[in-house]
Amino acid sequence: MKNKKNIVLIGMPAVGKSTIGILLAKAAGYNFIDTDILIQSEEKKTLAEIIKDIGIKQFLILEQNYLMSVNCNGHVIATGGSAVYSTKSMEHLADNGVIIYLEIGLDDLKNRLSALDSRGVIRTPGQDITSLYRERTPLYDKFTDIRIECSNLTPDEVLSKIITALKDRGI
Repeated sequence: MKNKKNIVLIGMPAVGKSTIGILLAKAAGYNFIDTDILIQSEEKKTLAEIIKDIGIKQFLILEQNYLMSVNCNGHVIATGGSAVYSTKSMEHLADNGVIIYLEIGLDDLKNRLSALDSRGVIRTPGQDITSLYRERTPLYDKFTDIRIECSNLTPDEVLSKIITALKDRGI
């Protein structure tokens, strides 16, 4: 893993990928990319508006196209929670990065994540947080190099755990 040049954050919506990503980039002297913000800025719409306009299936294709276009070194990349639906995208990100899964318990997630639609969370019609969590957790596990348990931790505590985990692996 010493040759991996990016740090890629994955996990459920509201786990803190963007917040932690900025802190980690600053601490590591890396640049920062938030792929949700990248999509929104290029499409000139919020994620919720894009999903409403083109639907889930087309959004996932659009997201994959943006993820596949990320070609950089020395970046912390915070992905959207739905990035793991694309094996092709995750393999692309893993080719030049270490994948860190920011994990959170279901109860904590329910406390943090309430407005699924306004946040632009990809889910099937009527799908609740519990079933979304159960659907995505195995996907996050599949692509993970490092797992960081984030429940009940401050952003600084999560950052410290990530830095320790990276150092322990010689990264």
